Amino acid sequence: MQHWLRLFGLGLATSLTLAAAPASADSYPSKPIRMIVPFPASGATDLLARAIAQKVGQNMGQQIVVDNRPGAGGAIGSDMAAKAAPDGYTIMIATTSTHSIGPFINTHLPYNTESDFTPIGQVATATNVLVVPNSLPVKNVKELIDYAKKHPGELNYASSGNGTVVHLTAEAFKAQSGVFITHIPYRGTALAVPDLISGKVQVLFDSIVSGMPHVKDGKLKALAVTSMKRSPLAPELPTASESGLPGFESDTWFGIYGPKGLSPEIVARLNAEFNKAIQSQDVKDRLAKLGAEPVGGTPAQFAAMVKKDSARWGKLIKDRKIQVD
Repeated sequence: MQHWLRLFGLGLATSLTLAAAPASADSYPSKPIRMIVPFPASGATDLLARAIAQKVGQNMGQQIVVDNRPGAGGAIGSDMAAKAAPDGYTIMIATTSTHSIGPFINTHLPYNTESDFTPIGQVATATNVLVVPNSLPVKNVKELIDYAKKHPGELNYASSGNGTVVHLTAEAFKAQSGVFITHIPYRGTALAVPDLISGKVQVLFDSIVSGMPHVKDGKLKALAVTSMKRSPLAPELPTASESGLPGFESDTWFGIYGPKGLSPEIVARLNAEFNKAIQSQDVKDRLAKLGAEPVGGTPAQFAAMVKKDSARWGKLIKDRKIQVD
């Protein structure tokens, strides 16, 4: 009897081990995959994630279920992804805010953005546009800088909140140009636009998607984009780098991570599927409407980009002594 119990116990333990084992590359995926979006529904990250997830799901033959888990600047959803089982059935879409800026703004995160995630690949990047009221007597970035220096402390810039990419882009602009402009945080750039149009605030580095419609309607003036190359959504606009701030760059990146311990085979499969999806014409078209451009590449390239980007934002936050309550 003891012999059979030992055999039964051994068999049960083996079965449990197999059941808990990560999915193999051959059988993966055998069920829907959850993609955590650490920001609210209908925002830029959510819309971009859904556009790509739908295509990846179609190609893989399994649904990619988008799961919005907003809060704490993306930290709540990121923590869930970091603590998920490394079986390939929970991934997340991360951004500049969650993995390049977040660790420096919030030093008490319950995870480590480098060691607690497995990079899968970058999927897209998006730029911002520098917009000002029509009433401000400037036509380009150089004139804005000159005006700000002649009127120190008179100009205000709006942001989508403390510690956001919009906030830090403006701080980078101040640091490189040597101007003093007062920060007025809002709970989103949409809430700031009416005050910008009326002239209550004078500067905003808005998403090109939400900013350009006001420019085309004649309500605001666009001076430059913050990417290193001109945006196909507004090719007539120069870059800030072209406009007297050499090397100035502030894009928002979007990329896919899994929890630490994800097998190389699963990483390779997901990387290939996301690269394939973002190169399809229908996804390219949807990303273009969101002001984003597909990127792609290997997990190693993605990790190297994030490391470089984090160092840049970390230095800015330290040098400018930026704190978020």
